[in-house]
Amino acid sequence: MKLNLNRPIAFIDLETTGVDVAKDRIVEIAILKVAPDGSSDMKLQRINPGMPIPKESSEIHGIYDDDVKDSPKFEDVADLLSKLLNDCDLGGYNSNKFDVPLLLEEFYRAEVELDMTDKKLVDVQNIFHKMEQRTLVAAYQFYCKKDLTNAHSADADIQATYEVLLSQLEKYGELENDIDFLHEFSKRSNFVDFAGRFVYNEEGKETFNFGKHKGKLVEKVIIQEDPSYYSWMMKGEFPAYTKMKLKEIKTRAQAVSN
Repeated sequence: MKLNLNRPIAFIDLETTGVDVAKDRIVEIAILKVAPDGSSDMKLQRINPGMPIPKESSEIHGIYDDDVKDSPKFEDVADLLSKLLNDCDLGGYNSNKFDVPLLLEEFYRAEVELDMTDKKLVDVQNIFHKMEQRTLVAAYQFYCKKDLTNAHSADADIQATYEVLLSQLEKYGELENDIDFLHEFSKRSNFVDFAGRFVYNEEGKETFNFGKHKGKLVEKVIIQEDPSYYSWMMKGEFPAYTKMKLKEIKTRAQAVSN
């Protein structure tokens, strides 16, 4: 079986210094780019994160400071990665919540654009959790009847993720072999930003999804009710993509009011 694709899809997996999207850095990235004809190409790149890798993180993925001391920093490979991913939709395992947001943070820091406007996102974990409620190791065994013996190695994990998606499509007749469908089906929520700080309400308006203004319209809060909240967020430790979306909302609201 092969995916029904109109354009390539790149499955990504990151090994990192930790799990904080705003603060942590990539130490290894694997990209499995699958073309519409079914052919695929794997890229694996170690990254010097420019900071010590915590011991607890190294014990999970097996990558230590000495392993990446001579590797390029993200800004050194950002242009190449952007070109590789530019024409692709994106897929992964827990990628909507972690890999994609953290990767975007790295691109922002490197001042290299990765245009997300028309990209479809297929999160295999969300499909799996909706269907079976398991981990990647269990998913690989359940769907592919194989043991994932090298878990937490980026290339092994992302290869397993791709195989799991193909098996999911074969197993569940209600899943359409279509990236638009999988993009919608694998969403966790109707998030405005990848970190989930804002969500669309039933009217398609951006609302806060956290804190004292949860459920309120973002533009109403930052323009009328509590303008200082905008400055607090822009100065706070929120992901760059979240801040970008907040700025877009404010700019749009101000343009309408003028």
